[in-house]
Amino acid sequence: MSKTLSGRCLCGLVTFDVEDDFSTFYQCHCKQCQQLTGSAFASNLFTRPDKIQWHEGKGNITHFHHPNRTFSKSFCQNCGSALPFVTKSGDWIIVPAGSLNEKPSIKLQAHIFCKEKAWWSTEDNVVEEFDGFVEK
Repeated sequence: MSKTLSGRCLCGLVTFDVEDDFSTFYQCHCKQCQQLTGSAFASNLFTRPDKIQWHEGKGNITHFHHPNRTFSKSFCQNCGSALPFVTKSGDWIIVPAGSLNEKPSIKLQAHIFCKEKAWWSTEDNVVEEFDGFVEK
């Protein structure tokens, strides 16, 4: 039996546990993931739908299903945080890595759709790093 990881949205209205039994861990750089996250890529863990248990706030989850592609997005109606969702085929649940409270045992396996990488997310953008917010 694998260990269980807890997860939640930012405001805490939606909580869940998921078994630490992921088959894949990808960072997707496609344009759709950029638009869905508002960032350079989506960090997603894949597992089977029977590996998750919702605890609180399932009624606070909104789903967006892309009409022409196989992906979806689920998010908290209150804070907008990305949450796990079942794929259209029903075969997989995709868990946004940032929704987990603990580190999974699986390591990042691949960057996918790299031809669509955001212009601001390239190796030639070497800039200063800080431990927190810096006002300039």
